[in-house]
Amino acid sequence: MNYETHEHDVLVIGAGGAGLRAAVEVSAKGLSVGVVSKSLLGKAHTVMAEGGIAAAMANVDAKDSWQTHFSDTMKGGKFLNNWRMAQLHAQESPDRIRELEDWGALFDRTPDGEILQRAFGGHTYKRLCHVGDRTGLEMIRTLQDKGVHSGIDVYMELTIFRLLKDGGKIAGAIGYWRKTGEFVVFKTKAIVLATGGGGKAYQITSNSWECTGDGHALAYEAGAELIDMEFFQFHPTGMVWPPGVKGLLVTEGVRGEGGLLTNNKKERFMQRYDPKMMELSTRDMVARSIYTEVKEGRGSPHGGVFLDISHLAAERVKKKLPSMYHQFKELADVDITREPMEVGPTAHYMMGGVRVDAETGASTIPGLFACGEVTGGMHGANRLGGNSLSDLVVFGRRAGMGAAEYARKLNSFPLLDQGELEKAAKDMETPFQRSGDENPYQIHRELQESMQSLVGIFRMEEDLKKGINKIEELKHRAAKLAVKGERTYNPGWHLVGDLKSLLTVSEAVANAALTRKESRGAHSRIDYPNMDEKFGKLNVVVSRKNGEMNISTSPVPEMPEELKRLLAENK
Repeated sequence: MNYETHEHDVLVIGAGGAGLRAAVEVSAKGLSVGVVSKSLLGKAHTVMAEGGIAAAMANVDAKDSWQTHFSDTMKGGKFLNNWRMAQLHAQESPDRIRELEDWGALFDRTPDGEILQRAFGGHTYKRLCHVGDRTGLEMIRTLQDKGVHSGIDVYMELTIFRLLKDGGKIAGAIGYWRKTGEFVVFKTKAIVLATGGGGKAYQITSNSWECTGDGHALAYEAGAELIDMEFFQFHPTGMVWPPGVKGLLVTEGVRGEGGLLTNNKKERFMQRYDPKMMELSTRDMVARSIYTEVKEGRGSPHGGVFLDISHLAAERVKKKLPSMYHQFKELADVDITREPMEVGPTAHYMMGGVRVDAETGASTIPGLFACGEVTGGMHGANRLGGNSLSDLVVFGRRAGMGAAEYARKLNSFPLLDQGELEKAAKDMETPFQRSGDENPYQIHRELQESMQSLVGIFRMEEDLKKGINKIEELKHRAAKLAVKGERTYNPGWHLVGDLKSLLTVSEAVANAALTRKESRGAHSRIDYPNMDEKFGKLNVVVSRKNGEMNISTSPVPEMPEELKRLLAENK
């Protein structure tokens, strides 16, 4: 071949918590594994999950159990979750926490030396194991060290833009080094997608530049099914000021430690929306409540509300929430031990993604596996805080096992189609051959504005149709984008590739939102404000048919009777 080529039994695309855990598992099975990171190792979006990792350890509340955790997860997801994923997650999370501890993770402790756990929205008991408000960072540090010492090969600052198939099964992938623009080919027996979400489709987001929905788009283009794409979680508390950091995450741990939400009339407004759970209501509820307060004129000076932790002792705040203290002090000149923070909703997490088998992480394409935020099913209509981190390690491990077992059964590497390879490379180079003055940054800006205003926290048919029409217009404009210069150090060229993924994800979200004519979890339709029992039994499925996006529905997997009884008992 004319390209730099690498061979691995399993290729993991994404170096966050899910990808690293999958790679560690593949390596433990004695197979060769490569990990591709779009950015630098250690800079994964997992580090933004600050407040804690959910697991029914029962260290603080002895009554906690996997059954209660399962029930809370299903209730939070409005019973649209894949029940088997929710069950495995609740049952296996404690073992994955102990495993992280064995590998060197240092959690905060109770006075008698157990792992400390804090309260979080939607969880019945104090369930979140944490390291101050830097839990995700500690997990990445631990998994990264474990992975490196396991002998995994890491390819940093490399973007994959096409999955390659031999017949109907996965055969490899092609990408490029972000520094030089040189193409790289991977021959592999199985691929694990662990690419995270696509928050950069929105104007106000907690997500960093890497989160452009690459895995969703790669899977879709390869023929895999996506489910639940209409459910996009807006975290209730992102920074709203100053403008340069708008959307930056303010951990739910602030509310978990006793932070109070107030409006400009100094009212604890959650009394109006969820008087039982108040600030610890589910994220969809708190986000909509904040949005409503601001829209009705009760917001803070910069278009948010106030989150106040200053009633606690200053030393306790600095100990429990060190990152938040420094974040506000350095970026907003606000001392959170003395004055309230201004916060508002920010696009944060995708519940929708690749449809996978609960046991193995296998997609509907042979040889393609997925785990973490790029998958759908686990969280249903709305994810509970802290469940993402335990999701990463539970299903990262399972996807790694599934991919390793699949790869082991193949006697030889699938064949790469030279024609398909050349076409993929040519498609990526085409923008350099075009002429025109269309700007990729302008298209990205228009997409973000459109998604924010038309496919945001509250939705209605008229807006969604406008949003879909706008996405269609932007797709046509993006297909004609011209790029100047060379492939070396060319961020404009990188964005052209990212836009393809962002437009695919945005089109899927908007079309799925139009299809679901009800309000459920993170999906709120003004024109259909109530839950509809019919839609409560259906997943919206996005797939590619004859080059076009196809939207259909399929029944939610039927839950066994014993789990139905369990849910009834935990009402």
